Amino acid sequence: MERARIIPILTIDQRKLVKTVKFKKPNYIGDPVNAIKIFNDKMVDEIVVLDITASSQGREPNYDLIYEMASECFSPLGYGGGITKFDQAQRLFSLGVEKVILNTCLKTNPELIQQIADTYGNQSVVVSLDVKKKLFGGRKPHFKSGTESISTAIVAFAQEMEAAGAGEIVLNNIDADGTFLGYDNALINEVAQNVSVPVVAAGGASSFEEMFAVIDKTEVSAAAGGSVFVYKGNNTNSILISYPTPEDIKAR
Repeated sequence: MERARIIPILTIDQRKLVKTVKFKKPNYIGDPVNAIKIFNDKMVDEIVVLDITASSQGREPNYDLIYEMASECFSPLGYGGGITKFDQAQRLFSLGVEKVILNTCLKTNPELIQQIADTYGNQSVVVSLDVKKKLFGGRKPHFKSGTESISTAIVAFAQEMEAAGAGEIVLNNIDADGTFLGYDNALINEVAQNVSVPVVAAGGASSFEEMFAVIDKTEVSAAAGGSVFVYKGNNTNSILISYPTPEDIKAR
């Protein structure tokens, strides 16, 4: 059996490491560069950094901070937030980012996926499929930190992103973000079974055991999370950077 990929998602606001609940109420955690240094010691599979206010504030990526993080990071680093143009992606790759993660720009410039894929390969461009329930039932893709949506069905949108050149999809369940309520396996399989690119599950993880379980029980290729890596247990008042030990991973 292929070893599970377990991926911390670090959410930042300007230079601050924060953690949200349902994409709201950011709680200050600390310094993102220091968090990456700690994850280095824990030999993480890869790290994703998302600037959660760049698009809503109309900002470009914070290149100075990204350079600091990439210089410290020993693992593959993915970055998303404020990416709207090809030259921004070029600059991020030049700083050491291995994957760029797109979300808000997909509404207005989906061609950016193919532009990046043609130059850097499909594996270098990732789509963040942020999913949220509608007021009267059903779920739709959302953008700009969950504040905007489109009417396209989730599976259809995922398939469009794959056809556009995306090499991976991060399926982020906004309703479960930061809640410790667990992954939505039905939602995960709904997407993973209908695309051929790797799908990463995110949103709701309460433990590392649950992250291993979602990989075993669904067709995702990796499990990602935020709160489970930065809080001690489910206590949002106690900060602790953690990651499964090599023994935990081997024992799954």
